[in-house]
Amino acid sequence: MAKYKSKAVTVSRPAQFIVDKFADLSSFGQALDSMSEADRARVGDVKFEKDAITIDTKQVGTISFKVVERTPSRVVMSAVGSPVPLDLSVDLTPEGEDSTQIVTSIDVEIPAMLRPMIGGAMQKAVDQFGDLMAKLNA
Repeated sequence: MAKYKSKAVTVSRPAQFIVDKFADLSSFGQALDSMSEADRARVGDVKFEKDAITIDTKQVGTISFKVVERTPSRVVMSAVGSPVPLDLSVDLTPEGEDSTQIVTSIDVEIPAMLRPMIGGAMQKAVDQFGDLMAKLNA
């Protein structure tokens, strides 16, 4: 498995607020609606449901991430419709009463010889998801 991690972002909300957001992923749709048009374009075609995030990409089509683990410090979603096994994780670390550090990561099963060719795209994807998490102040 190859692992790609975003940079850590700090959200000006308590950890429990973020955990509560992950209890029903459809609440992230409100964050998308409040983004600027430029930020929304960078995120792309994303839909949020209670227990899944669906992304439509030109490269691989539609992929859904279904929640397989939900704890106060971590949420793990597994890809459905992906050409390779892929997990998306969100790690939450409280930084005080009113802020939380978030790191997103992608674990993907790809052959070592393909990593140089698609590693950049995977890093870009996890960085974009990390950017989306940074906008969770709403």
